[in-house]
Amino acid sequence: MFESLIQLDKQVLIFINNLGTEQWDPFWLAVTNQFSWIPLFALILFLILKNFGWKRGGVMILFLIALVAISDQFTVFVKDNSYRLRPINDPEIAHLLRVLVKPQSFSFMSGHATTSTFFSVFVIFLLREKYKKIYLILIFPFLFAFSRLYLAVHFPLDVISGILTGLIFANIYYFFFKKVDEKLFF
Repeated sequence: MFESLIQLDKQVLIFINNLGTEQWDPFWLAVTNQFSWIPLFALILFLILKNFGWKRGGVMILFLIALVAISDQFTVFVKDNSYRLRPINDPEIAHLLRVLVKPQSFSFMSGHATTSTFFSVFVIFLLREKYKKIYLILIFPFLFAFSRLYLAVHFPLDVISGILTGLIFANIYYFFFKKVDEKLFF
């Protein structure tokens, strides 16, 4: 059962990766680059400060910074202990993939998917009462995670597990944030 799931995971990745074309490669390379998302991050910081002021907004921003660090360290720990090769380094399928980038770390689980989902869901929790369209931020983790498949640097299960982990972490983190927020500001 587990082996058939892994084989399906590989087949889906090969299919998605081979949908790619040279015409779309620059777009997906830009999407996967965290620095391409700086305007979104700047907008979020602006909205937080505008709605909550410097003191409370500053605490929220510190929580966002800690969130990224926690997520990054957690995914590095999981990768370093799972030993799953990245698709481009998997000798069984590497020759079937279009290779655009060559990271050498392990594959499971996607830090891009985990952190972007964790970040986006937490931001939704912070701003959902102020902005009904804040849910559009979910486009960010969807594109960010899909870029990892397009570029064949993660398997679908790596991305799906990252998204699920990000959702769980965001809910737990928001629970603790509310406790701190209530003590400091109410």
